[in-house]
Amino acid sequence: MPELRPAEPADVPAILQLIHELAIYEREPDAVKNTAEELATHLFGDNPQVYAHVVADGERVLGFALWYLTYSTWEGTHGIHLEDLYVRPGERGGGHGKALLRELASIAVDRGFKRVEWSVLDWNAPAIGFYDSLGAGSMDGWTVRRLEGDALASLGARL
Repeated sequence: MPELRPAEPADVPAILQLIHELAIYEREPDAVKNTAEELATHLFGDNPQVYAHVVADGERVLGFALWYLTYSTWEGTHGIHLEDLYVRPGERGGGHGKALLRELASIAVDRGFKRVEWSVLDWNAPAIGFYDSLGAGSMDGWTVRRLEGDALASLGARL
């Protein structure tokens, strides 16, 4: 029977493999620059700022949720940003994704947070349908903005 639990250092290679699978699914197969060493440091180093939960069947990781804390100035409390949620294709439909989201929702409720939020690609109809079935609303009127590459370097350069 699969078990949902916080990720452990031994899960890092499997989580990184799932990140690569997600990148392929999202049509960005060469976008992942993360390494096992970096991921291990971010999840389990001296001052982790990123967290993960996994669904595992023995040593085999079936899916994961990677998340971090946000802060709402309007609500005056933290929230959870779900960076990645991924379940292996052959394991979908078994309730693993819902269990992972339920765990994050429980953490948010237990800690008094007001929201769990994430982004989804507009073409990913299966994911959108799944999220809709859970009652997750769309943030209509908002768009995601990103500063990276040369634009980040230019703006971030010290004068």
